[in-house]
Amino acid sequence: MSDEITMIKPSRGWVALNLKDLWKYRELVYFLIWRDIKVRYKQAALGVAWAIIQPILTMVIFSVVFGKFGKLPTDNSIPYPLFTFAALLPWQLFANALQRSGTSLVGSAHLITKIYFPRLIIPISAVVGGLVDFAISFVVLIGMIFYFKVYPTWNMLWIIPFTLLTLITALAVGLWLSAMNVRYRDVQQMIPFLIQAWMFASPVAYSARMITDRTWQLIYGLNPLAGIIQGFRWSLLGGTPPGELMWISSTVMVILFISGLYYFRRMEKTFADTV
Repeated sequence: MSDEITMIKPSRGWVALNLKDLWKYRELVYFLIWRDIKVRYKQAALGVAWAIIQPILTMVIFSVVFGKFGKLPTDNSIPYPLFTFAALLPWQLFANALQRSGTSLVGSAHLITKIYFPRLIIPISAVVGGLVDFAISFVVLIGMIFYFKVYPTWNMLWIIPFTLLTLITALAVGLWLSAMNVRYRDVQQMIPFLIQAWMFASPVAYSARMITDRTWQLIYGLNPLAGIIQGFRWSLLGGTPPGELMWISSTVMVILFISGLYYFRRMEKTFADTV
């Protein structure tokens, strides 16, 4: 009886995505997620407390600069600290996931050059690992909601799809950046600047409703985080739902995600030789 031989050949051109392979290697996904979490807090003196400290300190700074001195208005007169903290959670989930996924391939060079597995697993694991920090910070947000006596409604269930959209957006951009970073190492130097600029282009410290001009609203919606953050606030704190802004942002997110998948797969065959 002859042994079965499996031949692994490099893909050519704009190949099929072969997403079913991700399920075959799901245990590797779990391992990489757990490894990412352990490495992140291995020698951190405060450990997972950073998941709380970081958004709280940012909230305090924003509350002083933009709330007290800038006197920026909030939706439905929501207290500014709560207004900002509710936006910081999806933003930091996105920013941290993008930071990790954008450099994930280079950081896993020892795996890529030794064994075969779907390389898509690496940025996916980097993105999903951020849910631990998000869950910890979310508990603090719930406490703030009750402290300020802004009680949520059933709209709170929308948090699940908005969180999923945040992860998909981070993965969409991370696919582009991680694949480009393998060939052009300048990309990893650009990522922190990109994240910083993107934060001020997103409604974190201010409300998207401040943009009243119809044309500028459409342009602003091209930022996929605009609709997500505004929707996140609405689901928890009430007010006007994101509506058209969410549709524009979601469309851009889908385009980024699909194109990122194909670009990643197109470049995947060069990773082992270049990384």
